Amino acid sequence: MIALDTFAKNDVSPGLVGFLVVAALGLALFLLVKSMKKQISRIEVPSEAELREKRNPTA
Repeated sequence: MIALDTFAKNDVSPGLVGFLVVAALGLALFLLVKSMKKQISRIEVPSEAELREKRNPTA
Protein backbone atom coordinates (compact mmCIF):
# COMPACT_ATOMS: atom_id res chain seq x y z
CA MET A 1 0.00 0.00 0.00
CA ILE A 2 1.27 3.48 -0.81
CA ALA A 3 1.76 5.77 2.13
CA LEU A 4 0.17 9.20 1.90
CA ASP A 5 3.44 10.93 2.71
CA THR A 6 5.08 9.65 -0.50
CA PHE A 7 3.15 12.18 -2.61
CA ALA A 8 4.60 15.65 -2.96
CA LYS A 9 2.31 18.53 -2.04
CA ASN A 10 2.36 19.77 -5.66
CA ASP A 11 1.19 16.45 -7.15
CA VAL A 12 -2.28 16.42 -8.62
CA SER A 13 -4.54 13.39 -8.85
CA PRO A 14 -7.92 13.08 -10.59
CA GLY A 15 -9.79 12.45 -7.36
CA LEU A 16 -13.52 12.04 -7.06
CA VAL A 17 -14.38 14.31 -9.99
CA GLY A 18 -12.19 12.29 -12.35
CA PHE A 19 -13.75 9.05 -11.16
CA LEU A 20 -17.27 10.43 -11.63
CA VAL A 21 -16.46 11.60 -15.17
CA VAL A 22 -15.07 8.19 -16.13
CA ALA A 23 -18.04 6.43 -14.50
CA ALA A 24 -20.49 8.69 -16.39
CA LEU A 25 -18.70 7.97 -19.68
CA GLY A 26 -18.85 4.24 -18.97
CA LEU A 27 -22.57 4.42 -18.21
CA ALA A 28 -23.22 6.46 -21.36
CA LEU A 29 -21.28 3.92 -23.44
CA PHE A 30 -23.25 1.05 -21.91
CA LEU A 31 -26.58 2.75 -22.69
CA LEU A 32 -25.50 3.59 -26.25
CA VAL A 33 -24.45 -0.01 -26.96
CA LYS A 34 -27.72 -1.30 -25.50
CA SER A 35 -29.71 1.08 -27.70
CA MET A 36 -27.64 0.19 -30.76
CA LYS A 37 -28.27 -3.54 -30.24
CA LYS A 38 -32.00 -2.84 -29.96
CA GLN A 39 -32.03 -0.82 -33.19
CA ILE A 40 -29.95 -3.40 -35.10
CA SER A 41 -32.27 -6.20 -34.02
CA ARG A 42 -35.19 -4.36 -35.66
CA ILE A 43 -33.55 -4.43 -39.12
CA GLU A 44 -35.25 -6.91 -41.43
CA VAL A 45 -32.80 -8.61 -43.76
CA PRO A 46 -34.41 -10.20 -46.81
CA SER A 47 -33.63 -13.83 -47.59
CA GLU A 48 -31.79 -14.83 -50.74
CA ALA A 49 -35.02 -16.17 -52.25
CA GLU A 50 -36.70 -12.78 -51.79
CA LEU A 51 -33.73 -11.03 -53.40
CA ARG A 52 -33.85 -13.38 -56.41
CA GLU A 53 -37.59 -12.77 -56.71
CA LYS A 54 -37.03 -8.99 -56.82
CA ARG A 55 -34.31 -9.29 -59.50
CA ASN A 56 -36.25 -11.65 -61.77
CA PRO A 57 -39.99 -11.28 -61.11
CA THR A 58 -40.95 -13.09 -64.35
CA ALA A 59 -38.56 -16.04 -64.00
